[in-house]
Amino acid sequence: MSAATIDISTTSDARIPLRSHLRHTGALIRRNLLWIRQDPESMFDAVLFPVIFTLLFVYVFGGSIGQSLGGGQEAYVQYVIPGLLAMMGMNMAQGVGTGFNTDFNSGVMDRFRSLPIGRGSVLFAKIVVELMRMLVACAILVVVAVLVGFDITHWPGLFAAVGLATVFGSALMWVFLTLGVVMKNAQSVQAMGFLVLMPLQFGSSIFAPTQSMPGWLQNFTEYNPLSSLADAARGLMVGGPVAHGLWVTLAWSIGLTAVMAPVAIHKFRTKT
Repeated sequence: MSAATIDISTTSDARIPLRSHLRHTGALIRRNLLWIRQDPESMFDAVLFPVIFTLLFVYVFGGSIGQSLGGGQEAYVQYVIPGLLAMMGMNMAQGVGTGFNTDFNSGVMDRFRSLPIGRGSVLFAKIVVELMRMLVACAILVVVAVLVGFDITHWPGLFAAVGLATVFGSALMWVFLTLGVVMKNAQSVQAMGFLVLMPLQFGSSIFAPTQSMPGWLQNFTEYNPLSSLADAARGLMVGGPVAHGLWVTLAWSIGLTAVMAPVAIHKFRTKT
């Protein structure tokens, strides 16, 4: 696609009214949902991830870590399920980047950018559909959690925790959308995501309390947004402090969206 074509599409994008943006976004959401219907294998990660990780951590690590919590496997179930809920958005966000990059390399995005539609609508539609997939994964996680013994005592807190994880997940999606645009192939996006996600996931309070970690790692977990999200979700779902983790998570979500959303849209508009 030539630079002249990109300039014309960028200029026309600025003149598209809000109602047209919403209509374009709705049409693209429908297109993405139809694609999932035609390719049900694309839902494997959303369906299998919560099942595999719940069973893995509860039955492999539940006994030993649960004893450090003063209980056993039952205590660890109450601890780890809110953490897995917090991790759900991060793993779903990575899939946004790889899928977006694949669409670019297959020429799908070039066809979209040649049409008189809002450029931001393409990205917003992608995020909305991925959030739907994330909600499916959260619902499956809750069902599996109940089956392994999780006691839901705060239903409003459960829904609030899902909402908070969704907000943070949507903010992370802008980061991975940017990676999907600037990286050359889906493997590079996946590798970069792995390098970022692994330290954040395991250097947090998602899977285990941080008190037994080395001092330098405890300092890292204090500033890790996943720790704040996991702690807030834990407080909402099973009781405990909520305010600090809630506000820190919201601050990270707003900051990431404010910085990365304009970058992702700009990179999408100007990619050649």
